[in-house]
Amino acid sequence: MSRLIVILGDQLSRSISSLDGADKDHDSVLMCEVMAEATYVGHHKKKIAFIFSAMRHFADELRGAGYKVRYTTIDEPTNTGSFTGEVQRASAALRPSAICITEPGEWRVLKEIRSWSDTLGLEVELRRDHRFICSHREFRQWAQGRKSLTMEFFYREMRRKTGLLMQGDKPLGGRWNFDSENRKPAEPGLLRPRHLEFEPDAITTEVLNAVGQLFPGHFGKLEGFGFAVTRSDALKVLDGFIEDFLPKFGETQDAMLQGEPWLNHSLLSFYINVGLLEPLEVCLSAERAYHEGRAPLNAVEGFVRQIIGWREYMRGIYWFAGPDYAESNYFGNTRALPSFYWSGDTDMNCLSTVITETIDHAYAHHIQRLMITGNFALLAGIDPKQVHQWYLEVYADAYEWVELPNVIGMSQFADGGFLGTKPYAASGNYINRMSDYCGSCRFDPKQRVGSKACPFNALYWDFLDRNRDKLSSNHRLVQPYATWSRMSDESRDETRRQAASFLAGLE
Repeated sequence: MSRLIVILGDQLSRSISSLDGADKDHDSVLMCEVMAEATYVGHHKKKIAFIFSAMRHFADELRGAGYKVRYTTIDEPTNTGSFTGEVQRASAALRPSAICITEPGEWRVLKEIRSWSDTLGLEVELRRDHRFICSHREFRQWAQGRKSLTMEFFYREMRRKTGLLMQGDKPLGGRWNFDSENRKPAEPGLLRPRHLEFEPDAITTEVLNAVGQLFPGHFGKLEGFGFAVTRSDALKVLDGFIEDFLPKFGETQDAMLQGEPWLNHSLLSFYINVGLLEPLEVCLSAERAYHEGRAPLNAVEGFVRQIIGWREYMRGIYWFAGPDYAESNYFGNTRALPSFYWSGDTDMNCLSTVITETIDHAYAHHIQRLMITGNFALLAGIDPKQVHQWYLEVYADAYEWVELPNVIGMSQFADGGFLGTKPYAASGNYINRMSDYCGSCRFDPKQRVGSKACPFNALYWDFLDRNRDKLSSNHRLVQPYATWSRMSDESRDETRRQAASFLAGLE
Protein backbone atom coordinates (compact mmCIF):
# COMPACT_ATOMS: atom_id res chain seq x y z
CA MET A 1 0.00 0.00 0.00
CA SER A 2 1.41 3.39 -0.99
CA ARG A 3 0.01 6.89 -1.20
CA LEU A 4 0.72 9.82 -3.48
CA ILE A 5 1.06 12.91 -1.27
CA VAL A 6 0.44 16.05 -3.31
CA ILE A 7 1.97 19.27 -1.96
CA LEU A 8 0.91 22.55 -3.56
CA GLY A 9 3.13 25.57 -4.06
CA ASP A 10 1.77 27.43 -1.03
CA GLN A 11 2.09 24.42 1.30
CA LEU A 12 5.86 24.47 1.82
CA SER A 13 5.76 23.48 5.49
CA ARG A 14 7.22 20.37 7.08
CA SER A 15 4.21 20.51 9.41
CA ILE A 16 1.70 20.40 6.53
CA SER A 17 -1.08 17.95 7.39
CA SER A 18 -0.65 15.89 4.20
CA LEU A 19 2.71 14.71 5.55
CA ASP A 20 1.29 13.51 8.85
CA GLY A 21 1.91 9.77 9.17
CA ALA A 22 3.74 9.59 5.85
CA ASP A 23 5.55 6.30 5.21
CA LYS A 24 8.90 7.37 3.77
CA ASP A 25 9.58 3.85 2.50
CA HIS A 26 6.41 3.55 0.45
CA ASP A 27 4.68 6.92 -0.03
CA SER A 28 5.75 9.43 -2.66
CA VAL A 29 5.48 13.20 -2.59
CA LEU A 30 4.41 14.97 -5.77
CA MET A 31 5.26 18.63 -6.39
CA CYS A 32 4.80 20.30 -9.75
CA GLU A 33 5.20 23.68 -11.39
CA VAL A 34 2.34 23.95 -13.88
CA MET A 35 1.54 26.46 -16.57
CA ALA A 36 -2.15 26.62 -15.61
CA GLU A 37 -1.25 28.05 -12.20
CA ALA A 38 1.32 30.47 -13.56
CA THR A 39 -1.02 31.89 -16.19
CA TYR A 40 -4.66 31.82 -14.97
CA VAL A 41 -3.80 35.45 -14.31
CA GLY A 42 -0.59 37.12 -15.49
CA HIS A 43 1.32 36.89 -12.21
CA HIS A 44 4.28 39.18 -11.55
CA LYS A 45 7.49 37.59 -12.79
CA LYS A 46 9.07 37.86 -9.34
CA LYS A 47 6.05 36.11 -7.80
CA ILE A 48 6.38 33.14 -10.15
CA ALA A 49 10.13 32.96 -9.60
CA PHE A 50 9.76 33.20 -5.81
CA ILE A 51 7.21 30.38 -5.61
CA PHE A 52 9.04 28.06 -8.02
CA SER A 53 12.39 28.59 -6.32
CA ALA A 54 10.87 28.06 -2.86
CA MET A 55 9.21 24.88 -4.14
CA ARG A 56 12.47 23.50 -5.54
CA HIS A 57 14.33 24.24 -2.33
CA PHE A 58 11.56 22.63 -0.27
CA ALA A 59 11.63 19.53 -2.45
CA ASP A 60 15.36 19.23 -1.78
CA GLU A 61 14.69 19.65 1.94
CA LEU A 62 12.17 16.81 1.83
CA ARG A 63 14.60 14.58 -0.05
CA GLY A 64 17.23 15.33 2.56
CA ALA A 65 14.75 14.23 5.23
CA GLY A 66 14.24 10.87 3.52
CA TYR A 67 11.07 11.48 1.52
CA LYS A 68 10.70 10.17 -2.02
CA VAL A 69 9.88 13.25 -4.11
CA ARG A 70 8.65 13.38 -7.69
CA TYR A 71 9.10 16.91 -8.99
CA THR A 72 8.08 18.46 -12.31
CA THR A 73 9.71 21.74 -13.36
CA ILE A 74 7.89 24.29 -15.48
CA ASP A 75 10.17 23.74 -18.49
CA GLU A 76 10.20 19.92 -18.41
CA PRO A 77 9.13 18.71 -21.89
CA THR A 78 6.71 16.10 -20.50
CA ASN A 79 4.99 18.57 -18.16
CA THR A 80 1.23 18.40 -18.86
CA GLY A 81 0.69 21.95 -17.61
CA SER A 82 -2.01 21.24 -14.97
CA PHE A 83 -2.34 19.72 -11.51
CA THR A 84 -4.72 17.07 -12.80
CA GLY A 85 -2.43 16.13 -15.66
CA GLU A 86 0.57 15.78 -13.36
CA VAL A 87 -1.38 13.75 -10.79
CA GLN A 88 -2.57 11.45 -13.58
CA ARG A 89 0.97 11.06 -14.89
CA ALA A 90 2.37 10.34 -11.43
CA SER A 91 -0.43 7.89 -10.65
CA ALA A 92 0.25 5.96 -13.86
CA ALA A 93 3.96 5.74 -13.04
CA LEU A 94 3.75 5.05 -9.29
CA ARG A 95 0.47 3.10 -8.98
CA PRO A 96 -0.53 4.55 -5.58
CA SER A 97 -3.44 3.10 -3.62
CA ALA A 98 -4.71 6.58 -2.66
CA ILE A 99 -3.99 10.29 -2.90
CA CYS A 100 -3.53 12.56 0.10
CA ILE A 101 -3.55 16.37 -0.04
CA THR A 102 -4.05 19.26 2.36
CA GLU A 103 -7.04 21.43 1.48
CA PRO A 104 -6.14 24.17 -1.02
CA GLY A 105 -6.54 27.88 -0.40
CA GLU A 106 -8.82 28.61 -3.36
CA TRP A 107 -12.20 27.49 -4.68
CA ARG A 108 -10.77 27.04 -8.17
CA VAL A 109 -8.21 24.48 -7.01
CA LEU A 110 -10.66 22.71 -4.69
CA LYS A 111 -13.01 22.14 -7.63
CA GLU A 112 -10.17 20.53 -9.57
CA ILE A 113 -9.14 18.29 -6.66
CA ARG A 114 -12.71 17.10 -6.18
CA SER A 115 -12.67 15.74 -9.73
CA TRP A 116 -9.65 13.51 -9.12
CA SER A 117 -11.49 10.61 -7.49
CA ASP A 118 -13.69 10.07 -10.55
CA THR A 119 -10.91 10.86 -13.01
CA LEU A 120 -8.34 8.54 -11.45
CA GLY A 121 -10.51 5.95 -9.75
CA LEU A 122 -8.60 6.52 -6.50
CA GLU A 123 -9.61 7.60 -3.02
CA VAL A 124 -8.61 11.23 -2.41
CA GLU A 125 -8.09 12.17 1.23
CA LEU A 126 -8.51 15.92 1.72
CA ARG A 127 -7.06 17.07 5.04
CA ARG A 128 -7.59 20.29 7.00
CA ASP A 129 -4.85 22.91 6.82
CA HIS A 130 -3.81 23.22 10.47
CA ARG A 131 -1.55 26.19 9.77
CA PHE A 132 -4.65 28.35 10.13
CA ILE A 133 -6.02 29.00 13.61
CA CYS A 134 -9.68 29.08 12.60
CA SER A 135 -11.15 26.20 10.59
CA HIS A 136 -13.85 26.73 7.97
CA ARG A 137 -16.38 25.13 10.35
CA GLU A 138 -15.38 27.36 13.26
CA PHE A 139 -15.73 30.49 11.13
CA ARG A 140 -19.18 29.43 9.89
CA GLN A 141 -20.28 28.82 13.46
CA TRP A 142 -19.00 32.27 14.46
CA ALA A 143 -20.56 34.03 11.45
CA GLN A 144 -23.98 32.43 11.18
CA GLY A 145 -26.77 34.44 12.71
CA ARG A 146 -24.73 37.61 13.17
CA LYS A 147 -26.12 40.88 11.85
CA SER A 148 -22.60 42.13 11.15
CA LEU A 149 -19.37 40.21 10.61
CA THR A 150 -17.18 42.76 12.37
CA MET A 151 -13.52 41.79 12.26
CA GLU A 152 -12.78 43.30 15.68
CA PHE A 153 -15.03 40.79 17.43
CA PHE A 154 -13.58 37.89 15.45
CA TYR A 155 -10.09 39.07 16.35
CA ARG A 156 -10.93 39.02 20.05
CA GLU A 157 -12.06 35.41 19.70
CA MET A 158 -8.73 34.55 18.09
CA ARG A 159 -6.87 36.27 20.93
CA ARG A 160 -8.82 34.22 23.46
CA LYS A 161 -8.27 31.01 21.50
CA THR A 162 -4.51 31.48 21.14
CA GLY A 163 -3.86 33.28 24.43
CA LEU A 164 -1.72 35.81 22.57
CA LEU A 165 -1.26 39.09 24.48
CA MET A 166 -3.73 37.94 27.11
CA GLN A 167 -3.67 38.07 30.89
CA GLY A 168 -6.20 35.46 31.87
CA ASP A 169 -9.36 36.41 30.00
CA LYS A 170 -8.35 40.07 29.71
CA PRO A 171 -6.18 41.70 27.02
CA LEU A 172 -2.77 42.93 28.08
CA GLY A 173 -2.78 46.66 28.69
CA GLY A 174 -6.52 46.63 29.29
CA ARG A 175 -7.33 47.23 25.61
CA TRP A 176 -7.89 44.94 22.65
CA ASN A 177 -6.81 47.47 20.05
CA PHE A 178 -4.08 50.14 20.00
CA ASP A 179 -4.82 51.29 16.45
CA SER A 180 -5.29 54.91 17.52
CA GLU A 181 -1.57 55.02 18.40
CA ASN A 182 -0.51 53.58 15.06
CA ARG A 183 -1.31 56.37 12.61
CA LYS A 184 1.71 58.61 12.62
CA PRO A 185 3.43 59.87 9.45
CA ALA A 186 7.04 58.78 9.03
CA GLU A 187 10.18 60.86 8.70
CA PRO A 188 12.95 59.92 6.26
CA GLY A 189 15.41 57.75 8.16
CA LEU A 190 19.02 57.97 7.10
CA LEU A 191 19.98 55.42 9.75
CA ARG A 192 16.99 53.09 9.26
CA PRO A 193 18.16 49.44 9.26
CA ARG A 194 18.19 47.61 5.96
CA HIS A 195 15.81 44.75 5.30
CA LEU A 196 17.49 41.44 4.51
CA GLU A 197 17.86 40.41 0.89
CA PHE A 198 19.43 37.23 -0.45
CA GLU A 199 21.66 36.70 -3.46
CA PRO A 200 20.12 34.13 -5.84
CA ASP A 201 21.80 30.73 -5.55
CA ALA A 202 22.16 28.21 -8.40
CA ILE A 203 18.58 26.94 -8.05
CA THR A 204 17.09 30.43 -7.98
CA THR A 205 19.24 31.54 -10.91
CA GLU A 206 17.96 28.59 -12.93
CA VAL A 207 14.38 29.54 -12.05
CA LEU A 208 14.93 33.20 -12.94
CA ASN A 209 16.24 32.19 -16.36
CA ALA A 210 13.25 29.92 -16.98
CA VAL A 211 10.73 32.56 -15.88
CA GLY A 212 12.41 35.18 -18.06
CA GLN A 213 12.15 32.90 -21.09
CA LEU A 214 8.64 31.54 -20.50
CA PHE A 215 6.82 34.63 -19.19
CA PRO A 216 8.34 37.64 -20.97
CA GLY A 217 5.01 39.48 -21.25
CA HIS A 218 4.04 39.20 -17.60
CA PHE A 219 3.91 42.21 -15.29
CA GLY A 220 6.98 43.36 -13.40
CA LYS A 221 10.74 42.97 -13.35
CA LEU A 222 12.98 40.05 -12.39
CA GLU A 223 16.01 42.26 -11.74
CA GLY A 224 16.92 42.68 -8.09
CA PHE A 225 15.37 39.41 -6.93
CA GLY A 226 16.20 39.11 -3.22
CA PHE A 227 13.51 36.93 -1.63
CA ALA A 228 14.28 34.28 0.94
CA VAL A 229 13.45 30.94 -0.67
CA THR A 230 14.19 28.58 2.22
CA ARG A 231 12.79 28.30 5.71
CA SER A 232 16.19 29.01 7.25
CA ASP A 233 16.47 32.32 5.38
CA ALA A 234 12.83 33.20 6.10
CA LEU A 235 13.59 32.75 9.80
CA LYS A 236 16.45 35.23 9.40
CA VAL A 237 13.96 37.74 7.96
CA LEU A 238 11.68 37.14 10.94
CA ASP A 239 14.52 37.64 13.42
CA GLY A 240 15.62 40.80 11.62
CA PHE A 241 12.12 42.25 11.71
CA ILE A 242 11.66 41.55 15.43
CA GLU A 243 15.03 43.09 16.27
CA ASP A 244 15.22 46.05 13.89
CA PHE A 245 11.72 47.04 12.77
CA LEU A 246 9.01 45.82 15.16
CA PRO A 247 9.67 48.52 17.80
CA LYS A 248 8.73 51.28 15.32
CA PHE A 249 6.29 49.21 13.24
CA GLY A 250 3.18 50.22 15.15
CA GLU A 251 3.34 53.98 15.01
CA THR A 252 4.40 54.13 11.35
CA GLN A 253 2.46 51.21 9.85
CA ASP A 254 0.12 53.59 7.98
CA ALA A 255 2.88 55.94 6.77
CA MET A 256 4.18 56.26 3.21
CA LEU A 257 7.49 57.76 2.09
CA GLN A 258 8.97 58.44 -1.32
CA GLY A 259 11.85 56.09 -2.08
CA GLU A 260 11.27 53.92 1.01
CA PRO A 261 8.88 51.14 0.02
CA TRP A 262 9.64 48.96 3.06
CA LEU A 263 9.73 51.38 6.02
CA ASN A 264 9.19 49.30 9.19
CA HIS A 265 6.99 46.65 7.59
CA SER A 266 7.81 43.01 8.23
CA LEU A 267 7.95 41.66 4.63
CA LEU A 268 6.87 38.33 6.15
CA SER A 269 3.57 37.84 4.29
CA PHE A 270 5.40 36.23 1.37
CA TYR A 271 6.84 33.55 3.63
CA ILE A 272 3.76 33.00 5.79
CA ASN A 273 1.46 32.65 2.78
CA VAL A 274 3.77 30.21 0.97
CA GLY A 275 4.37 28.13 4.11
CA LEU A 276 8.01 28.85 4.97
CA LEU A 277 6.91 30.48 8.24
CA GLU A 278 4.06 29.50 10.55
CA PRO A 279 1.62 32.26 11.58
CA LEU A 280 1.69 31.34 15.26
CA GLU A 281 5.48 31.16 15.48
CA VAL A 282 5.66 34.67 14.00
CA CYS A 283 3.11 36.00 16.52
CA LEU A 284 4.86 34.26 19.42
CA SER A 285 8.17 35.86 18.40
CA ALA A 286 6.54 39.29 18.48
CA GLU A 287 4.85 38.58 21.81
CA ARG A 288 8.16 37.43 23.28
CA ALA A 289 9.75 40.72 22.19
CA TYR A 290 7.10 42.61 24.15
CA HIS A 291 7.58 40.54 27.31
CA GLU A 292 11.35 41.00 27.06
CA GLY A 293 10.97 44.77 26.73
CA ARG A 294 12.24 44.89 23.12
CA ALA A 295 9.03 46.22 21.52
CA PRO A 296 6.09 48.32 22.80
CA LEU A 297 2.60 46.86 23.16
CA ASN A 298 1.03 49.08 20.49
CA ALA A 299 3.50 47.74 17.88
CA VAL A 300 3.15 44.10 18.89
CA GLU A 301 -0.64 44.25 19.14
CA GLY A 302 -0.92 45.92 15.74
CA PHE A 303 1.31 43.28 14.18
CA VAL A 304 -0.46 40.34 15.82
CA ARG A 305 -3.83 41.77 14.75
CA GLN A 306 -2.76 41.71 11.11
CA ILE A 307 -2.00 37.98 11.32
CA ILE A 308 -4.56 36.37 13.65
CA GLY A 309 -7.11 39.12 12.99
CA TRP A 310 -7.18 40.28 9.38
CA ARG A 311 -5.43 37.29 7.80
CA GLU A 312 -7.62 34.69 9.47
CA TYR A 313 -10.72 36.82 9.02
CA MET A 314 -10.12 37.26 5.29
CA ARG A 315 -9.71 33.52 4.84
CA GLY A 316 -12.91 32.92 6.78
CA ILE A 317 -14.85 35.44 4.69
CA TYR A 318 -13.50 33.94 1.45
CA TRP A 319 -14.76 30.44 2.20
CA PHE A 320 -17.95 31.59 3.95
CA ALA A 321 -19.02 33.90 1.12
CA GLY A 322 -18.50 31.31 -1.62
CA PRO A 323 -17.08 31.45 -5.14
CA ASP A 324 -19.67 33.96 -6.40
CA TYR A 325 -18.23 36.61 -4.05
CA ALA A 326 -15.89 37.67 -6.88
CA GLU A 327 -18.92 38.88 -8.87
CA SER A 328 -19.96 41.41 -6.20
CA ASN A 329 -20.44 44.93 -7.60
CA TYR A 330 -22.53 46.96 -5.15
CA PHE A 331 -21.99 50.29 -6.91
CA GLY A 332 -22.42 48.86 -10.42
CA ASN A 333 -18.98 50.14 -11.46
CA THR A 334 -17.97 49.32 -15.04
CA ARG A 335 -15.05 51.63 -15.92
CA ALA A 336 -11.98 49.78 -17.18
CA LEU A 337 -8.79 49.74 -15.13
CA PRO A 338 -6.61 52.62 -16.41
CA SER A 339 -3.54 51.65 -18.41
CA PHE A 340 -1.23 53.41 -15.93
CA TYR A 341 -1.89 50.59 -13.43
CA TRP A 342 0.40 48.52 -15.66
CA SER A 343 3.05 51.16 -16.32
CA GLY A 344 3.00 53.69 -13.49
CA ASP A 345 2.86 56.39 -16.17
CA THR A 346 0.66 59.06 -14.54
CA ASP A 347 1.17 62.59 -13.24
CA MET A 348 -0.39 61.60 -9.90
CA ASN A 349 2.82 61.03 -7.96
CA CYS A 350 1.26 58.82 -5.28
CA LEU A 351 -0.05 56.36 -7.86
CA SER A 352 3.07 56.55 -10.00
CA THR A 353 5.29 55.85 -6.98
CA VAL A 354 3.29 52.93 -5.63
CA ILE A 355 2.77 51.27 -9.02
CA THR A 356 6.42 51.71 -10.04
CA GLU A 357 7.53 50.18 -6.74
CA THR A 358 5.12 47.30 -7.37
CA ILE A 359 6.63 46.76 -10.82
CA ASP A 360 10.07 46.64 -9.23
CA HIS A 361 9.37 44.65 -6.06
CA ALA A 362 6.05 42.76 -6.46
CA TYR A 363 5.11 44.46 -3.19
CA ALA A 364 3.36 47.45 -1.67
CA HIS A 365 2.37 47.71 1.96
CA HIS A 366 -1.25 47.59 3.10
CA ILE A 367 -1.91 51.35 3.20
CA GLN A 368 -0.44 51.85 -0.26
CA ARG A 369 -2.76 49.11 -1.52
CA LEU A 370 -5.83 50.33 0.35
CA MET A 371 -5.52 54.11 0.27
CA ILE A 372 -3.63 54.76 -2.99
CA THR A 373 -4.34 52.18 -5.71
CA GLY A 374 -7.52 50.85 -4.08
CA ASN A 375 -8.89 54.24 -3.08
CA PHE A 376 -8.38 55.65 -6.57
CA ALA A 377 -10.12 52.66 -8.20
CA LEU A 378 -13.08 53.03 -5.83
CA LEU A 379 -13.44 56.78 -6.39
CA ALA A 380 -13.07 56.43 -10.17
CA GLY A 381 -15.72 53.70 -10.41
CA ILE A 382 -13.45 50.96 -11.75
CA ASP A 383 -14.96 47.51 -12.30
CA PRO A 384 -14.13 45.73 -9.01
CA LYS A 385 -13.44 42.41 -10.73
CA GLN A 386 -10.72 44.07 -12.80
CA VAL A 387 -9.29 45.60 -9.64
CA HIS A 388 -9.32 42.17 -7.96
CA GLN A 389 -7.50 40.57 -10.89
CA TRP A 390 -4.83 43.30 -10.88
CA TYR A 391 -4.09 42.82 -7.19
CA LEU A 392 -3.92 39.06 -7.66
CA GLU A 393 -1.42 39.48 -10.48
CA VAL A 394 0.97 42.07 -9.16
CA TYR A 395 1.82 41.11 -5.56
CA ALA A 396 4.08 38.21 -4.60
CA ASP A 397 2.05 37.56 -1.43
CA ALA A 398 -1.33 37.57 -3.22
CA TYR A 399 -3.43 34.41 -3.12
CA GLU A 400 -7.12 34.63 -3.90
CA TRP A 401 -8.29 33.57 -0.43
CA VAL A 402 -6.65 36.61 1.15
CA GLU A 403 -6.60 39.05 -1.78
CA LEU A 404 -10.22 38.72 -2.97
CA PRO A 405 -12.02 39.72 0.27
CA ASN A 406 -9.44 42.45 0.89
CA VAL A 407 -10.20 43.97 -2.52
CA ILE A 408 -13.89 43.18 -3.05
CA GLY A 409 -14.99 43.68 0.54
CA MET A 410 -12.56 46.13 2.09
CA SER A 411 -10.94 48.18 -0.67
CA GLN A 412 -13.82 48.43 -3.15
CA PHE A 413 -16.82 47.94 -0.81
CA ALA A 414 -18.26 45.92 -3.68
CA ASP A 415 -20.09 43.59 -1.30
CA GLY A 416 -22.15 46.48 0.08
CA GLY A 417 -20.94 46.10 3.65
CA PHE A 418 -20.90 42.34 4.09
CA LEU A 419 -17.29 42.63 5.29
CA GLY A 420 -16.65 46.26 6.20
CA THR A 421 -18.62 49.02 7.89
CA LYS A 422 -17.82 51.78 5.39
CA PRO A 423 -15.99 52.41 2.12
CA TYR A 424 -12.30 53.29 2.49
CA ALA A 425 -12.67 56.47 0.46
CA ALA A 426 -10.44 59.47 1.04
CA SER A 427 -9.43 62.73 -0.59
CA GLY A 428 -5.94 64.06 -1.27
CA ASN A 429 -5.82 65.43 2.28
CA TYR A 430 -5.37 61.94 3.73
CA ILE A 431 -2.56 61.14 1.29
CA ASN A 432 -0.84 64.43 2.08
CA ARG A 433 -1.11 63.80 5.82
CA MET A 434 0.23 60.23 5.73
CA SER A 435 2.92 60.57 3.04
CA ASP A 436 5.43 62.88 1.40
CA TYR A 437 4.13 62.04 -2.09
CA CYS A 438 2.28 65.34 -2.59
CA GLY A 439 5.36 67.51 -2.16
CA SER A 440 6.78 66.46 -5.54
CA CYS A 441 3.47 66.12 -7.37
CA ARG A 442 2.22 68.62 -9.93
CA PHE A 443 -1.23 68.47 -8.30
CA ASP A 444 -2.11 70.38 -5.13
CA PRO A 445 -3.89 68.32 -2.42
CA LYS A 446 -5.46 71.51 -1.05
CA GLN A 447 -7.28 72.36 -4.30
CA ARG A 448 -10.58 70.74 -5.27
CA VAL A 449 -11.10 72.33 -8.70
CA GLY A 450 -8.84 73.85 -11.33
CA SER A 451 -5.91 72.65 -13.41
CA LYS A 452 -3.69 72.00 -10.39
CA ALA A 453 -6.34 70.37 -8.21
CA CYS A 454 -5.55 66.89 -6.87
CA PRO A 455 -7.85 64.48 -8.76
CA PHE A 456 -8.59 62.60 -5.52
CA ASN A 457 -10.46 65.64 -4.16
CA ALA A 458 -13.17 66.06 -6.77
CA LEU A 459 -13.40 62.29 -7.22
CA TYR A 460 -13.99 61.84 -3.48
CA TRP A 461 -16.96 64.20 -3.38
CA ASP A 462 -18.30 62.93 -6.70
CA PHE A 463 -18.13 59.36 -5.36
CA LEU A 464 -20.24 60.33 -2.34
CA ASP A 465 -22.65 62.33 -4.50
CA ARG A 466 -23.30 59.65 -7.11
CA ASN A 467 -23.70 56.94 -4.46
CA ARG A 468 -25.84 58.98 -2.06
CA ASP A 469 -28.76 56.51 -2.24
CA LYS A 470 -26.51 53.67 -1.11
CA LEU A 471 -24.31 55.46 1.42
CA SER A 472 -26.04 58.44 3.01
CA SER A 473 -27.61 56.30 5.75
CA ASN A 474 -24.20 54.94 6.80
CA HIS A 475 -23.56 56.37 10.27
CA ARG A 476 -19.82 56.60 9.58
CA LEU A 477 -20.45 58.95 6.64
CA VAL A 478 -22.75 61.43 8.35
CA GLN A 479 -20.07 64.12 8.61
CA PRO A 480 -18.87 63.99 4.97
CA TYR A 481 -22.44 64.15 3.67
CA ALA A 482 -23.18 67.06 5.98
CA THR A 483 -20.12 68.89 4.61
CA TRP A 484 -21.23 68.19 1.01
CA SER A 485 -24.70 69.53 1.79
CA ARG A 486 -23.28 72.75 3.21
CA MET A 487 -21.41 73.51 -0.02
CA SER A 488 -23.09 75.96 -2.36
CA ASP A 489 -24.84 74.66 -5.46
CA GLU A 490 -22.12 76.31 -7.54
CA SER A 491 -19.33 74.56 -5.61
CA ARG A 492 -21.02 71.18 -5.95
CA ASP A 493 -21.55 71.70 -9.67
CA GLU A 494 -17.90 72.74 -10.12
CA THR A 495 -16.82 69.59 -8.29
CA ARG A 496 -19.03 67.37 -10.43
CA ARG A 497 -17.66 68.96 -13.63
CA GLN A 498 -14.06 68.60 -12.40
CA ALA A 499 -14.60 64.89 -11.68
CA ALA A 500 -16.43 64.29 -14.96
CA SER A 501 -13.65 65.95 -16.94
CA PHE A 502 -10.98 63.88 -15.24
CA LEU A 503 -12.89 60.59 -15.68
CA ALA A 504 -13.51 61.38 -19.37
CA GLY A 505 -9.75 61.72 -19.75
CA LEU A 506 -9.24 58.27 -18.25
CA GLU A 507 -11.32 56.73 -21.02
